[in-house]
Amino acid sequence: MSTLNNFWVIFLLILSISADAFCCSIKGFHLVRNISELPQDDYGMKGLSHITVAGSLLHGLKEVEVWLETFSPGTGTPIHRHSCEEVFVILKGSGTLYLASNTHGEFPGTPQEYSVFSNSTFIIPANDVHQVQNTNEHEDLQALIILSQPPMKPYIYEDWTTPHTAARLLFPVFWDKECLEGTSDKDEL
Repeated sequence: MSTLNNFWVIFLLILSISADAFCCSIKGFHLVRNISELPQDDYGMKGLSHITVAGSLLHGLKEVEVWLETFSPGTGTPIHRHSCEEVFVILKGSGTLYLASNTHGEFPGTPQEYSVFSNSTFIIPANDVHQVQNTNEHEDLQALIILSQPPMKPYIYEDWTTPHTAARLLFPVFWDKECLEGTSDKDEL
């Protein structure tokens, strides 16, 4: 084999290894994208539509992640907490935010209830147990969600009396599963 042929064999081998290493990245993605053309899925959660608008694993972001989520009437997030801050911007619909800020007690306790509605925004502090529900019977609840310190590692609670130590880690999150395997399950609380 000539030196030139050896070069191309090695080059193609390196290229294929590099492509495998970045299977979850969108290389060369457009700076301006149409959200309606981005991949969306319910990830087996009836009533959910999730789109990662900009993410740590898909786009290489290190400090922030942005999601667009739509919940049909009667659906919402599980009761959960995570060590990152989270900002919701309600784009349409209405619902209820349940927030328990008791991270130092044995369990979350009774949450405070807040009405959320189109054009409202709210902040979830790190490690506050919360749930967002579409309590509107007639309209979807759609929110733009911004998270710090991605990727998110949520701990899921069965109910508001579940001890913090019994909350189960859901990591990687459904939309990050194929990108992350065998990562740390350390509780940051």
